[in-house]
Amino acid sequence: MSFWKAYGLPEPVPEYRFHPVRKWRFDFAWPLHMIAMEIEGGIWTRGAHVRAIHFMSDMEKYNEAAKMGWRVFRFTPQQYNKGIATDFLRGVFHVPETAEGADAD
Repeated sequence: MSFWKAYGLPEPVPEYRFHPVRKWRFDFAWPLHMIAMEIEGGIWTRGAHVRAIHFMSDMEKYNEAAKMGWRVFRFTPQQYNKGIATDFLRGVFHVPETAEGADAD
């Protein structure tokens, strides 16, 4: 069973090219649902995507995606690794709490 299926989520397409002209890609995408997830690394180490030119390029990418009807959710690597992203996406996809991978209390 895949990581995503274990959490009751559909399997995403990694590195999905969503724009017909630009070479932009989403880290993970669910094209049938027009949902995408981006992992925003380097926020504590002054990585490329928090520097002005890349930040502005990402803004253009996310705005174009929104104009095309995409819902883009952004997470840090820490949020992804701690399960915050998968928990959030379970809500986006309306996965019931009883699905595999859910916390059992």
